[in-house]
Amino acid sequence: MSTSALSPARFPQRFLPVVATFAVFVVTFGAGSIRYENFASGQVVANLFVDNSFLIVLAVGMTFVILTGGIDLSVGAVAALSTMIAAATLNAGWPPLLSIITVLGSGATLGLLMGLVIHHFEVQPFIVTLAGMFLARGLCFLISVESVSITEPSFREFASGAITLPGDVTLTYSVVIALVVVLAALYVLHLTRFGRTVYAVGGSESSARLMGLATSRAKVGVYVVSGFCSALGGLLFSLYMLSGYGLHAVGMELDVIAAVVIGGTLLAGGTGYVVGSVVGVLVLGTVQSLISFEGTLSSWWTKIVIGALLLAFIVLQRLIVRRQA
Repeated sequence: MSTSALSPARFPQRFLPVVATFAVFVVTFGAGSIRYENFASGQVVANLFVDNSFLIVLAVGMTFVILTGGIDLSVGAVAALSTMIAAATLNAGWPPLLSIITVLGSGATLGLLMGLVIHHFEVQPFIVTLAGMFLARGLCFLISVESVSITEPSFREFASGAITLPGDVTLTYSVVIALVVVLAALYVLHLTRFGRTVYAVGGSESSARLMGLATSRAKVGVYVVSGFCSALGGLLFSLYMLSGYGLHAVGMELDVIAAVVIGGTLLAGGTGYVVGSVVGVLVLGTVQSLISFEGTLSSWWTKIVIGALLLAFIVLQRLIVRRQA
């Protein structure tokens, strides 16, 4: 019998960052369960999804962009703009469905415009989406400089609705929407030609072009997906806050990028998984929950822990890339 036949199956290194992220989630949640009474409950786990459903949707869109080697700094501002459009149109008497379509259409259109500029003018995504961030944030204050409460009855009723699971665990409808978005993203990325092209562009755009793949469509399309997810995330955020405000979601784009990177998506593109991004969001949510349970720590400790985790995962990514080279 040969030696290779006796050796254990080699674990694919591309899954290593996702496994590491899941391990961090288990360790942080386990530490909370040991230290705090009632931390290890179904409702605390459910609250990780309830409090971060909008962040999960934003992270899905950002995963598409980073897989191509790009970046989208406008997601937080587009989410804030979405809350303002939703609040303004609903309070003006628009039917909720028309308001939602307007919000989603605005986000996707803004993403399309940024994608077209990035592709056709060969401008760095960092610069274009930075401009998009300022544009979206500025448009918020054209609608109103004050916070606008959403008073539309059906919208408020949907926001307060809950699904009761066994064990008296409750989830909001926003969680269901976020999970549907995750499933849709998994299908698109792994079972469609567009998704395979996204991975190919991130791995090597020139090789993908030589293979006859529609690289242009993928490079523009990921920003449309990100814009759509930003708008949908903004809608979920408005359900969470029941208001629109130009200063909503300030700095959220950095939280989203951190979650995606901690979730194992390479900043250079080509490698990463939506599931990893979701676990990355859960890690951030768990850290926030730990600080809330502690009660004596400032919320800035969340930023400190996230910064340390982000640095650790970037170093891990570099080590994996060097080993594969």
